[in-house]
Amino acid sequence: MLTSTKPFLALTAADLMTHDVVMIPKEMSLRSAAHLLAQHNITGAPVVDSKGRCVGVISATDYMRWADEEKPATPGPCASSPCVCSEWQVVDLEELPTDAVDTYMTPDPVTVTPATSIVQLARQMLDAHIHRVVVVDQQARPIGVVSSTDILAAVAYAEGDRR
Repeated sequence: MLTSTKPFLALTAADLMTHDVVMIPKEMSLRSAAHLLAQHNITGAPVVDSKGRCVGVISATDYMRWADEEKPATPGPCASSPCVCSEWQVVDLEELPTDAVDTYMTPDPVTVTPATSIVQLARQMLDAHIHRVVVVDQQARPIGVVSSTDILAAVAYAEGDRR
């Protein structure tokens, strides 16, 4: 969440990141992870190992990849399912595998330090075709997340400051 009064181009990941990070243990089932994401009304989160280090990211894209590979047939009517946090999500919670998240997550996540500039954040997201980066401490433990929406909010507020 943007709370800084710095000039736009001086903003860093620390200024933009969401501090309350939902983390998914790599041993958690894909089904349970979907439920947790839905509870928090988010579409992705860092996956952590037993020491709390970021080892991947699980996102709506990973669920859609699973659905495309495993269930190419027409989706059923589950728009009211508790695992749906966006209208485009058509995965029924009971149909999700109980395998561990680390089987389905995107490994080697894009991570940044709190000092990473807004320009570098945007470039990394564009280059990797992703919508969020995980902000980590020196031990690779997640301390925040910066989403593309956070960057857009910074742009919107910067424009308002110029008027």
